[in-house]
Amino acid sequence: MTATPHQEPFDLNHPALRARAVAAARGDAPFDMLITGGRLLDAVTGLIREADIGLVGALIASVHAPASRTDAVEIIDATGAVLTPGLIDTHMHVESSMVTPAEYASAVLPRGVTTVVWDPHEFANVHGLDGVRWAIEAARVLPLRMILLAPSCVPSAPGLELAGADFDASIIAEMLRSPAVGGVAEVMNMRGVIDGDPHMNAIVNSGLAAGKLVCGHARGLEGADLNAFMAAGVTSDHELTSGADLAAKLAAGLTIELRGSHDHLLEEFVDVLNDLGHLPPTVTLCTDDVFPDELFESGGLDDVIKRLVRYGMKPEWALSAATFNAAQRLKRSDLGLVAAGRRADLVLFDDVTEFRARLVISSGRIVARNGAMEAAVQPLDTAPLTNSVKLSALTENDFRIPAKGARVRVATIDRPRFTQWGEAETEVRDGFVVPPAGSAMIAVAHRHGKADGITHIGFLTGWGEWRGAFCTTVSHDSHNLTVFGGNTRDMALAANAVISAGGGMAVAVDGQIEAILPLPLSGLVTDASLKDTASAFADIRKGMDKIVDWKPPYRVFKACFGATLACNAGPHQTDRGIADVLTGQVLESPVLETW
Repeated sequence: MTATPHQEPFDLNHPALRARAVAAARGDAPFDMLITGGRLLDAVTGLIREADIGLVGALIASVHAPASRTDAVEIIDATGAVLTPGLIDTHMHVESSMVTPAEYASAVLPRGVTTVVWDPHEFANVHGLDGVRWAIEAARVLPLRMILLAPSCVPSAPGLELAGADFDASIIAEMLRSPAVGGVAEVMNMRGVIDGDPHMNAIVNSGLAAGKLVCGHARGLEGADLNAFMAAGVTSDHELTSGADLAAKLAAGLTIELRGSHDHLLEEFVDVLNDLGHLPPTVTLCTDDVFPDELFESGGLDDVIKRLVRYGMKPEWALSAATFNAAQRLKRSDLGLVAAGRRADLVLFDDVTEFRARLVISSGRIVARNGAMEAAVQPLDTAPLTNSVKLSALTENDFRIPAKGARVRVATIDRPRFTQWGEAETEVRDGFVVPPAGSAMIAVAHRHGKADGITHIGFLTGWGEWRGAFCTTVSHDSHNLTVFGGNTRDMALAANAVISAGGGMAVAVDGQIEAILPLPLSGLVTDASLKDTASAFADIRKGMDKIVDWKPPYRVFKACFGATLACNAGPHQTDRGIADVLTGQVLESPVLETW
């Protein structure tokens, strides 16, 4: 597919529109809209100055001296407000907020976010290409600008897990032909790229051939591995692990998508940037994953900006990263700057500490005012996303590991997030392995109907003592049914509650369901309101606090959703067994030896 003059960013180049804007800028014709009395934060210089802004259609026609023009069809009084470009979130997943794209747009637009870069790899891992097509259509009818990326890793670790689809380079190339798709989404199969795997080489090269972005996921990469990853054509990273990692990635030349979903690292990142004494032009901001209660209570990218400022970043730096730097990264010269000839994406903030958006304008149209939507939000039919959990009810024996003999030596998965292999000895009772002392169980069952739904079980250490069970179909990135627990009764109960709901999350304790959040669309989202979804998710959090003691920053609730992310280094439980991307090994059973 090729772009037409009616599609962004080419829509601004219509000769009649430009001619009208030129005439209005000269003073020979009135503006469609004139914003007066505000202070403009210049995203390039970082300076704040008084200025009035005249708009013609989707174009900024003039940025001029205050009170020098009064001729306009509509005049907006911006007295006391700070004017900035619309905020740009450079990497995010709508599905992580567990609501539809329409509901997500209604949540972030009133907060000043006018553009998001959406990697729909959650929908892709469940529904394949049909999931991406659905996302494109859902985005197309929304007032929030959504630049989609082609999911590069479906599944994230081929051979180590099974998802609902398997994308090769031909499918990536097909997606990239759409003008709605801005590039290749985060390349998560790091080892495949570094080791020259033909499958991953072809995917990366598809993005390069299309002349579009190739985005990265470079968690833990350094030295020769990082150079190899970048030499292949990958140009960004959001998987930063420390301030030193940020400094190294900046020095390497990667575009940084500084994400808000790991708050415990943000203060350290701010210190690194402050020590530099300037904001590198390669620093952008993103949310990555925002849970529904967080989105409802605190917001999206606006909340990331607010926290960075709270941790000591200059407001003008945070806003430049979220506007001008982001637009440069996206090769969208129409965005990210309040200047004549650019797109009229504007936010009127009450201040630059709390960042409350008084008015939000997208392509010259008021879309939100005082925290509420004014533009219509059109949802897309969600029927294609239903019936994605293809599993029968499970029994307690599905969460037990059979073994002969009296004792066994088993492999364990040690530590949340930064996992490593371990071993333990334990007994066999009534023909089943007794979980090693101090361990929790994790079970994963394929739920997409591409293979058997047999549970594969592992033992986790460093996860504390579990007094119940948690089941979720939100389990990055293959999103198979995943169950954590301390006993088989509650694990089966939680699993069956989720299966019956068509996907979602459930907490079980003492033979009772403590909390449940049905997510019947793809097993990832719901068409309920954000408010109701946030409330139900908050109940899940409360239920989890009853059954396990958290120990931040790594043993946290959020770690449950990444425990099966097999593309990251170290052992991870998947629907095929315990997988290690560094060795390519998959243990179908954790039992190593019996006697």
